[in-house]
Amino acid sequence: MSRVSETLIPPAQRQTAHDVRDALDLSLGDALSKRTGFLIMLVLSAVIAVSGVLSDSTATVIGAMIIAPLGTPILGIAAGLVTGRRSLVVRSLLWVLAGLVIVVVIGFLMSAAVADPADVRTNSQIVGRTAPQLLDLLAALATGTAGAFAMCRKDLSAVLPGVAISISLVPPLGVLGVCVGEGAWSEAFGALMLFLSNVISLVIAGSIVFTLAGYAREPGSSRTANRRRAYAIVTILSLVIAVPLVVNSVVTVTLQHWTAVIRDQTEEWLGGEVPHRVRGIDWAGTRANVELSTEDGRVPDTSELTDELASQLPDFVTVTLHVVPAVSYDVLPED
Repeated sequence: MSRVSETLIPPAQRQTAHDVRDALDLSLGDALSKRTGFLIMLVLSAVIAVSGVLSDSTATVIGAMIIAPLGTPILGIAAGLVTGRRSLVVRSLLWVLAGLVIVVVIGFLMSAAVADPADVRTNSQIVGRTAPQLLDLLAALATGTAGAFAMCRKDLSAVLPGVAISISLVPPLGVLGVCVGEGAWSEAFGALMLFLSNVISLVIAGSIVFTLAGYAREPGSSRTANRRRAYAIVTILSLVIAVPLVVNSVVTVTLQHWTAVIRDQTEEWLGGEVPHRVRGIDWAGTRANVELSTEDGRVPDTSELTDELASQLPDFVTVTLHVVPAVSYDVLPED
């Protein structure tokens, strides 16, 4: 190991390659106990996560994160890539896919408890897991690095519960199942993207840390081939997941800017008259739907607003005003 590697992973605290494999390979050692334990905790975690999502309870979702076992086979993929054990990569990948199916099915079945399908678009637990951005990738990379270090160093095992809380694996799959059950396909795709970005981030971080730990040099493996393979796969995975997240981040920031422009110009056009106000702005593709509240359902001449927006927004952006009369009711009238 190099000086940098020895500083990050002191030899006295370094787990052996066999110990790491034993912790991450569900087919090594007492395989039956490992597999049954994995499935039991996965099902319980899925039920807890979906329950927390449906009840919009952050505390409940965190509880599901603590016991979620999906991080084990995901880091197993990284260990297999670094050590050149294809069988470990394949087995771990199959366990991840099996976990994905189990959690999504549970979420799909429990979605029957949703009284109003529209609730999935206002639920904070769902909204927060359907639009992954670059910051989510950075957070997942940091979390995956912490988890891999905890696997490599004997003195860091205590941080694993915190790593489990930080990385979001089961909750996005629960959200995916619920959204599929309610026909919210765009939200379901966003949840799937968040899960995949977290999985790939774990594999990337695990591959880097396991290489630093020297596991690519264990007896029986090709030092040069394994390191090249690990670096190549890490690079490809980084590009695969980073590009869409960067695009999504740029789109989100751009829409926020356009929304602010539309709101400011519309409020200035209304002249601040009460009860004239902008109630909300929603996007449908490149169309901004602006909901206004006015006293009698009428608005001033729109030509001035059209000119202002045309000078500040791209040509392909369209803006539609939806005017709602502001109706007042005296429930406690004056004497």
